[in-house]
Amino acid sequence: MMKHLVFLKNYWRSYLRSYLKAGSEANKESRYFDLGILNPAIGTSNLGDSIIFESVYRELRDLFDEDLFTSFPTQIHTSYDAKYLMSQKDLLFVAGTNLLASNLEERMQWKLTPSHRRFLSNKVVLVGCGWWQYQENPNNYTSKLYERILNHNLIHSARDSYTVKKLNSIGIENVLNTTCPTLWNINPEFCSTINRTRKRNVITTLTFYAKNKVDDLKMLTMLSNNYEKVLLWVQGYEDIIYLNELDQSIKNIDIIPPSLEALDAALSKGDCDYIGTRLHAGIRAIQNGIRSLILAVDNRALEIGKDVNLNVIERADVSEVKKFINGTYETAIVLPEENIRAFKASLKNYRFNSISK
Repeated sequence: MMKHLVFLKNYWRSYLRSYLKAGSEANKESRYFDLGILNPAIGTSNLGDSIIFESVYRELRDLFDEDLFTSFPTQIHTSYDAKYLMSQKDLLFVAGTNLLASNLEERMQWKLTPSHRRFLSNKVVLVGCGWWQYQENPNNYTSKLYERILNHNLIHSARDSYTVKKLNSIGIENVLNTTCPTLWNINPEFCSTINRTRKRNVITTLTFYAKNKVDDLKMLTMLSNNYEKVLLWVQGYEDIIYLNELDQSIKNIDIIPPSLEALDAALSKGDCDYIGTRLHAGIRAIQNGIRSLILAVDNRALEIGKDVNLNVIERADVSEVKKFINGTYETAIVLPEENIRAFKASLKNYRFNSISK
């Protein structure tokens, strides 16, 4: 009991100290920005978040090439000291993923609480963020949080049209569909270099949190029957556990260890296609010039696919996989280039105008 009381005393003391300090302005060096990145890759075993963060950071570093960036987690609760540090940043960029939701009091992929309204007020800029799943419009609690913390003057970057509509529904109009930053360099010239016909081997993925043993086993069996070697990349730690739950009669499956370095090494050989249920493993394959087919397990791949002509099918349509394997497929990503330019221009103008003062 005494330990519990001491903890509560220290907790509220930290809260009060940080809350009062949050209203004060830090001394700033006018030549450089002090920026924060809200990084979904911290504290997660899903390497797809690392793929996204890498692309977001590359784009932000290009725009703010001389400025300081500090990373803060989104998937782990932050202390009041961390919230105070975030409050002192010039801006806080959210590094993508589908962390937006309509019910933040229940769905906390982004660990936001009412206290963030004070600490993050008007600080946050979205960079390629998407919606968790198909949902009703945001409730009152969620709307007030987003309205308070999202910057009112700069353009926000959403990764699909569905997310834009959700934000518009609560009065946030300064948002554009830029698609995911992982695709921003996949222009027509790059697409033309991607092979159109099948290779000897295939890289695949499973998704442990969206299991469908019937369809997933159909996919693996089809890949096993049509390729010399099936290489399964472990994007999430529990994917390998899920593989072990499936029929073990497929013998030509090798495992790619759970690291981006291992995936890139396999992709760099250039002797494979990608066919799997993980969206950003498929995008990583495209980044490496690999012909890819993504079997959607939720809204994310479907919405991005509709917007930019990414090669996505419903997982239930697994029978379509064989057509892709044996057919000719031209990768032809259609980027919302005007929106991407407008988003970047918004940040460039912000930096220029702030430094010029």
